[in-house]
Amino acid sequence: MRAFFEAIQSLFVDFLFLPLDALRHLELSSWWLANIISWSLMAICGYYIVYWCKQLKKHQDNNEENQDTTAHSFLK
Repeated sequence: MRAFFEAIQSLFVDFLFLPLDALRHLELSSWWLANIISWSLMAICGYYIVYWCKQLKKHQDNNEENQDTTAHSFLK
């Protein structure tokens, strides 16, 4: 079992966290560039949250969503 958990550790530390390590080293050399990357990722997420909310509003305006409390048989 020890080898299994060491393999998981190796996977995360040696491979999956490499982009985060690169961002950490970038932050030490160029604070502005590291923050531009962070802010651009937050802007992308914000755009898709607004898009999702607009789609929810469109479905609600078309009365496509069944909001009746008896929509499910177990709620009757």
